[in-house]
Parts: sequence; C-alpha cells; structure tokens
Amino acid sequence: MPQVILTGFMATGKTEVGRRLARRLGRPFVDIDGLVEAASGKKVADLFASDGEARFRQLERAAVAEACLVPEAVIATGGGTLLDPENRRRLAASGPIVCLAASPEEILRRVGDPGNRPLLADGSAGGDRLTRIRELLAERAPAYALATHAIDTSGLGVDEVVERVRALVAGR
Repeated sequence: MPQVILTGFMATGKTEVGRRLARRLGRPFVDIDGLVEAASGKKVADLFASDGEARFRQLERAAVAEACLVPEAVIATGGGTLLDPENRRRLAASGPIVCLAASPEEILRRVGDPGNRPLLADGSAGGDRLTRIRELLAERAPAYALATHAIDTSGLGVDEVVERVRALVAGR
C-alpha cells in the first residue's frame, strides 16, 4: 500500500490528523517537522531563528526523502514542504497527497502563540497576522492545488477530518 501524505497550511491539523489516521489504519506515522527537529537538535522555530529558512528547507528535503522510505506511512508535511519541486515529486510518487485547508480566520484562531510559528512571528505585514496568513496562503495556493485531494477542516473536529481522509484514500 502507498503512503498517505497530509499537507496544507499551518494549523490545519496535519500532525494530529496524521497521528490519529495512522493509529486507525495501523500504520506508522512520520512527521516531517519532527524529523527536522531530530536532525538539527532544535525546535523548528529555533532553527529558523538561528540558521534561517534556507537551512530549514535543506533539512526538510532530507526528511522528506527519509519519510518516503517508511513503508505504508502516514506522513504529515510542514506547511511549506510542497513549495520545493523535489519534495513534490518524491511525495507524489509515494502516495495520495491530501491537502488540509481552513479559512484564514480559522487558521488565525488555531495558531495560538506566534512564537512557535516562525513565518508569523517576524512582524511581517506590519504585524498583522491575518494579513500575513492570507499572503502565505496565496503564495502557496499553486503548490497546494497539486494535491490529489483537499479537505476544508474549518469547523470540523479532528476525528471528522480523519474519517474524511480515510474515506478518500480507502477508495484508491
């Protein structure tokens, strides 16, 4: 069976949905950000602050390659993982890609402490996080549109999203 890849913007539920989906399917769960943190010895936010986004993306590329080697894994990507063409190619060859989405307002509500979200914590867009979320969503829309499936998670509980993903990938 192929892997199942979850992608989408920050705070759309990729990690928690991925964990629960993997449990429900009896598969391993692999979190790309978790692999990056293990490789760097730093939290993602700290890695961004100390080494920059370019270094993070380099480690992320290696993490994607590693994750794609785990048979039948449910893989949760970072929000920007699909921006890299090599990551897109590897992930698309590994299994269906399900993009989890949410409205900008819902994302803002879910984000919580922007200190844990390096792309929101830097005061971009005059410190207006909602504007920054909209900018990033617009930048990433073409990459997210390449996903095999999309699910809007706005107003849904984690288990509802898990069931929708399961139903989509079971039909393969």
